[in-house]
Amino acid sequence: MRAFGRSYRGRGQDDAGDVSGATRGRFVTFEGGEGAGKSTQISRLARRLTALGRDALLTREPGGSSGAEIVRHVLLSGAARAFGSDAEAMLFAAARIDHVDRLIRPALEAGRWVLCDRFADSTRVYQGTGGTDPGLIDALERIALEGLKPDLTLIIDLPVEIGLARAAVRRGAAETDRFEADHVEIHERRRQAFLAIAAAEPERCAVIDGTATPDAVEAAVWAAVRGRFPELASALGPPH
Repeated sequence: MRAFGRSYRGRGQDDAGDVSGATRGRFVTFEGGEGAGKSTQISRLARRLTALGRDALLTREPGGSSGAEIVRHVLLSGAARAFGSDAEAMLFAAARIDHVDRLIRPALEAGRWVLCDRFADSTRVYQGTGGTDPGLIDALERIALEGLKPDLTLIIDLPVEIGLARAAVRRGAAETDRFEADHVEIHERRRQAFLAIAAAEPERCAVIDGTATPDAVEAAVWAAVRGRFPELASALGPPH
């Protein structure tokens, strides 16, 4: 992971992840199972924020920066699967270090809104349900994030069968990726793990009903965002 250029001695524990200055942006992550509609909703939220004059940056995991996109290919192709969930967790952490250092943290420090399609919660869910010890995940998260946390995490929830059917339509003739191809039972464990995270951290997470129409999901996402960030609620009328 050091190959991505971070010096772990460059910042002390007291100021790790501190981007809390007056111009600090907002960090919103989208989570959920396959076919939940995260990509659609993150784009819709970006349009709403842009219309209000907010500078919104869209990104994704794995990926989002040049180094992380290389790791994305390795992970989603299944090339790392033979090495087990621990190795996958380490690769995700390496990609996240590059992503945070090169894209997310600088954008927040510049006052931008960062909207990310998946983040650290996905590692907890996917590699955690795959057998990686929570202690290892905690350690990798501390290294990769250095105190950075999303201001809001939107978990789009829907039954596994519906999500997989949607993913199949979206994918068309393309092959399933490393994670879409898993058995239904594994997807269900992941769904429950996301819901457990939301229950454990209600101050950060909001669960959105993904079975509704895209417009209804968008409205629920927007209501959650407005409710979490007073500067938006005070600038607008009732949600619509």
